[in-house]
Amino acid sequence: MKPTDIHDPEYFHKVVDCQYACPAHTPVPEYIRLIAAKRYTDAYLINWESNVFPGVLGRTCDRPCEPACRRGRVEEEPVAICRLKRVAADNKGDLTDRMPKIPTQKNGYKVALIGGGPASLTVARDLMPLGYSIDLYDDQRAAGGFMRSQIPAFRLPESVLNEEVNYILDMGVVCHHNHYVESLKGVLDKRYDAVFVGTGAPRGRDLDIPGRAEAAANVHIGIDWLSSVAFEHIDSIGKRVIVLGGGNTAMDCCRTARRLGGEDVKVVVRSPFAEMKASPWEKEDAQHEGIPILDNHVPKAFVVESGKLVAMQFEKVKAVYDGSGKRSLVPLSEPPVTIPCDDVLVAIGQENAFPWIERDIGIEFGKWDMPVVDATTFQSSNPRVFFGGDAAFGPENVITAVAHGHQAAVSIDLFCRGEAVSQRPPPGVTLVSQKMGIHEWSYDSQVESDKRYEVPQAALADTLSNRKMEVELGFDEQTAFDEAQRCLNCDAQTVFSEKLCIECDACIDICPTDCLTFAVNDGDEDSLRQRLKIPANNRDQDIYVSTDLKTGRAMVKDENVCLHCGLCAERCPTAAWDMQKFYYTVTKAGQSV
Repeated sequence: MKPTDIHDPEYFHKVVDCQYACPAHTPVPEYIRLIAAKRYTDAYLINWESNVFPGVLGRTCDRPCEPACRRGRVEEEPVAICRLKRVAADNKGDLTDRMPKIPTQKNGYKVALIGGGPASLTVARDLMPLGYSIDLYDDQRAAGGFMRSQIPAFRLPESVLNEEVNYILDMGVVCHHNHYVESLKGVLDKRYDAVFVGTGAPRGRDLDIPGRAEAAANVHIGIDWLSSVAFEHIDSIGKRVIVLGGGNTAMDCCRTARRLGGEDVKVVVRSPFAEMKASPWEKEDAQHEGIPILDNHVPKAFVVESGKLVAMQFEKVKAVYDGSGKRSLVPLSEPPVTIPCDDVLVAIGQENAFPWIERDIGIEFGKWDMPVVDATTFQSSNPRVFFGGDAAFGPENVITAVAHGHQAAVSIDLFCRGEAVSQRPPPGVTLVSQKMGIHEWSYDSQVESDKRYEVPQAALADTLSNRKMEVELGFDEQTAFDEAQRCLNCDAQTVFSEKLCIECDACIDICPTDCLTFAVNDGDEDSLRQRLKIPANNRDQDIYVSTDLKTGRAMVKDENVCLHCGLCAERCPTAAWDMQKFYYTVTKAGQSV
C-alpha cells in the first residue's frame, strides 16, 4: 500500500474519533483541555464556533461522539464529552466583546429563513457577520424550533435556550414570530436572494387501529402534546397514561406525564428493549423515575366504554431475525394484553409536511413527498431555495441540524456571490509540535485510570413535582477536571520522520498497546495488517505507513489502538517521533475556495 499522506486533512481528522463522529466536527479534545485548565470561556467559544448551542447540546445532545470515544476501547465508559460541554457553558464569562462584529454596511444580499430552529439559526449565525440582511419567519412566539417546543424544561431550562438563541438574534436578525408561512411562492416573490427552509418534521405519526376515532379526546400526538405543555396550553393529564413508542420523544412524553399528574405511566413499545431508538441514558432516566418500559407489545385496539377510553389492547410478540439480520415481529400464542389507561400519548415517529410549498415553483419532490436536496450543498432544484435540518432529509437531531446549517450557509454565500456551490472551501487545519523539552509536552500525556464520573441529579421528589426544575445538576469544577483528565488527547498526533529513524526498536519496546511494528510494505494492505505485532483488524480506522527505511522496512502504526500517550516520542533517541497537535475546523461561509 502507499505510504500515508498526513498532509491530507482528513487523515488525522479520522483519527480524532470523537470529532470525526460529530456531525458538526467540534474539536472535542481541544475544548476538554481548556476545561481542565478552567478556561471555560475559551472552551465555550470553540464549541460555539462549530455547534452553536453549547449550553443546549451540553444537556440534550444525542452524543454521537461518545460511542466513538477512544476511551471506550480502554474501558467500558467513554469520556463524558457531552456533559463537559455543559461545564463550559455554565461557567463561561461575559461574551459581549468576543461575539462576531456585524458590519453596519450590509453586502446587499437578503436571505429569508423559514422556521426558527437550530438549522435556520446556524445559517443566520454564519451569514450575519458577512453583512447579510436576514428575515426569520416562525409560527412560534419565540425562536428555537423543536428545542423550545419538544425538549422539556426539566432537561433544557428556557433561560439556557433563550441565551443561546439571543446570541444569534441580537446580531440583527429581523424576526417575524407567530407568522405561519402559507406560501413559499409568496416568499420568493419578495425578491430574496436566497431562501432557507428549516421547518423541521412537524407532523407526528398517528396510529390507525380500532377505537382510535372513539378515543380521540384522550389520544394525543406526542410532539403536539409536548408543544402544548411547553407553551402552557396543557397542565394536567390522567392518572393512568400509556406512551406508545420507543424513541427519545416517547421518553420525554412519559417523564413529562409523570410531572403533570400521571401516577401510573407506562411506555409500551413494539421492539425489543435493546433495539429501542431512545438513547440508553434517556431510557435509564425514565426508569429512574419509576416508569416501566414494556417491550415486544404491538398495539391492536383502543378500548372504549360508554364513549370513554378505558384501556388499550396489545399483542405480545417476539423478534425473529433472518440470515441477513432483518427483523420480524412474530406473535406469541398468548391472549391479548389489556392495559388500563385514561390517556394515551402517541410517539411513534415524525413526518415532514410541506403543504405550503407549491408544486409549480421549480422544486422537485421525490420519495415520501420530500424535496430533492443535494446532500453536500443543501440546494434544491430551485437554485434559490435551500433546505436543512429535519426538513431536508427527515428527523434527526439538533447537532445534525447545526451541521446542515453551516454547509447551507456556505452554499448560500457562494450562490449569492455568483460562484459554484459545488466548489466547497477547504477545512481549516493546523499540525503543530507540542514539544517543550526532551521529556515535556505542552499537554498532559498521562493516561488516567479514573472511571467515568456520574452527573449528579436533583432529588426525585422535587423534580417530579415541578416540570420546570432541571433534573441534572452538572459537574462541579473538581469533578469536571477529573473527568476531563480521562480524555486521551486523540488530537495530539504521533508524527513520524523517516530520515531521523535508526530502527533501534526503542519505540516498539515502550509502546503500551503494541501498536507499532517495523514491517516490509509489500503493497497489500490486508497482508500488512496481518503481519503487524498485533493484527490490525479494525478496517474502520487506518494504519499509518511510513516510506521505506534503510533496511527496506516501513514503520507501521495501528491508529485504532494508539493511546496518544507520547511514550514513543519520549523514548526515541533521535526524535523521529513527535507529538503534534492537529486542529481541524469545518468549512464555514466566507472562507476562500
